[in-house]
Amino acid sequence: MKKILLTSTSFQDTPGGHQELLQFQNIEVRNLRGPLKEGVLLPIIGEFEGLICGDDEITSDVIKVGAEGKLKVISKYGIGLDKINLKAAEKFGIPITNCSGVNHITVAEHVFALMLTHYKNIHLEYNYTQNGQWKRLIGHEIYKKKIGIIGLGRIGKEVAKRAGVFGLEVFAYDIYLDREFIHEYGINILSSMEEAFQKCDIVTLHMNLTEDNKNIISESTFKNMGSNEVVLVNTARGDLINMDALLEGLNKNFIRAYLTDVLDEEPMPSNHPLQSRKDVLITPHIGSRTFESVERQGTMAVENLLKYL
Repeated sequence: MKKILLTSTSFQDTPGGHQELLQFQNIEVRNLRGPLKEGVLLPIIGEFEGLICGDDEITSDVIKVGAEGKLKVISKYGIGLDKINLKAAEKFGIPITNCSGVNHITVAEHVFALMLTHYKNIHLEYNYTQNGQWKRLIGHEIYKKKIGIIGLGRIGKEVAKRAGVFGLEVFAYDIYLDREFIHEYGINILSSMEEAFQKCDIVTLHMNLTEDNKNIISESTFKNMGSNEVVLVNTARGDLINMDALLEGLNKNFIRAYLTDVLDEEPMPSNHPLQSRKDVLITPHIGSRTFESVERQGTMAVENLLKYL
């Protein structure tokens, strides 16, 4: 009987068809709760023919040891492959799969959950009423605000569709532009990422993380903003943003607020510099953690695994 390692906590914690599909296979499954560090994976990875992973440290050494053992395939639960050493996987002949195109709706919804929570003070009001207080803060509308979408792929497009319904003026920047979509939804094209920070009230990030764009949002991104202030939303990857530059932007108020579902280090360490800031709203990487999305992603992750086993 083949053995696989399953580390995705979303997969494990959510009942549904994805779990049933895996249970009906002639496969022995070992569950560990990720994300796992390299040191945890190295002693065990060679025991398994397959891996369904989340954001574990799949380094060159992990892949090498796995390939020298029984490992035949790595199936990523989710989309981002930035934690997997793809060059090593190619070198050692280990196929890598992911679940492209299954979480764009739920992540787009999370963008608006973060924005509305911030502008309407929902998180603060909830805490007040939970403590028996009736403190009524004054919020803001998002109607007629300018939103800049950096990365107009599947998720960015879903954000653009919803933004129009809310009455936001939509701007977008992407290296590869879908002109038909832009025309259909009346989107304003930005010439650069920097222009989004100069023109927009809200900037939301929707890029994959690569070696080329790590820390791409940096001090140089903010330097020509003038008097503009931006609410920055990040449901993509924490490492897209340089932490020192972000902290400076928050401290000097040209970043009015940072609303994020992702951090540079996950789970969040107790001494993280963004923790407990009133101008920062953090959710623990739950943007795609809905029953519907987990079942879609989990099913695809299992199907991808089975193709190679």
